[in-house]
Amino acid sequence: MATVVVAAGILLGTSGCNLFAPQATTIQYDASDGVSGDLGDLAIRNAMLITEDGENANLVVHVVNGGDEDIDLLVQYEGVDEKVDKTVTIDANATTEIGLPGGELLAVQSLNASAGSLFPVFFQYGDLTGIELLVPVLDGTLAEYSTLVPTPAPVPTVVPTEPAGETPLPTATPEATTAP
Repeated sequence: MATVVVAAGILLGTSGCNLFAPQATTIQYDASDGVSGDLGDLAIRNAMLITEDGENANLVVHVVNGGDEDIDLLVQYEGVDEKVDKTVTIDANATTEIGLPGGELLAVQSLNASAGSLFPVFFQYGDLTGIELLVPVLDGTLAEYSTLVPTPAPVPTVVPTEPAGETPLPTATPEATTAP
């Protein structure tokens, strides 16, 4: 009988650890390099800025709309000279990929933030109070981000032309004559 009591004590003592300890699998965290936040029906996931020069960046983020209506999401950031507002439509009951090939494109210009820093980006829709996320700024050093670096807009090149010279004047066509 004593053996059964000791065995029951050991069993209860070792299994009771999970009774009060938090389970690591229930803790939500950002598994990648981006940051996340919740805003009403929207779940903003893994937001990051990819830049090469610190001036122009690509906002990469997944936005999950759990609602039954499309949502116009306002994305706002402070540029070098002014606040910049951009709007992206997030489809109902869907995930919208922003900044990835095949998804929406949201270029951030006048960033003035180097890789490794955090840059505040504000998300808001409807009459809800928005959220500000400190979004990490990354560059294309890592292979998985190298294709997400914004490419500079092509600059038109000026091709010099020949200086205008004298334009030859048309000459009179000789008249046909008959042979003698």
